[in-house]
Amino acid sequence: MGDRDEAFAEYFAARSAAMRSTAFLLCGDWHRAEDLVQVAFTKLYLRWNRVQRHDTLDPYLRKVLIRSFIDEGRWGWWRRERPHDRQPEVAAAPVPSDDRVVLLAALARVPARQRAVLVLRYWQDLSVEETAAALGCTAGTVKSQAARGLETLRALITQPVDAR
Repeated sequence: MGDRDEAFAEYFAARSAAMRSTAFLLCGDWHRAEDLVQVAFTKLYLRWNRVQRHDTLDPYLRKVLIRSFIDEGRWGWWRRERPHDRQPEVAAAPVPSDDRVVLLAALARVPARQRAVLVLRYWQDLSVEETAAALGCTAGTVKSQAARGLETLRALITQPVDAR
């Protein structure tokens, strides 16, 4: 394995779990999250030699992941993957607490763009400017989408939720 592949493998090992968690928060399904992460890392691998500064990998990968999630909703049925006869072997997803179930169910009902903003701002703890850069929009758009997303979440959650 060459230096390029070793560097990529190290980065993948270090960041894939965090990206998978982010993808799950975006789509609400562990299988789709795996697919989104796979697409994002594949796109990163194809551009690995062009990335000049490796300190910018996380923001770049996050942007690719979010754009893949948003674009996935625009695909027609013919571009989606088809099920196979045999299921792949995967580890069971952790069982969330009741409050997490309520929160994740409500988050899944928030529109995709608002959900992306909420995940980046409040789960990934990115600044408004970093979120805007990841989504390719202005800081004002991030603020308005965050406000609308929070309003939607509040309307969807009928009981108080501890988001630990």
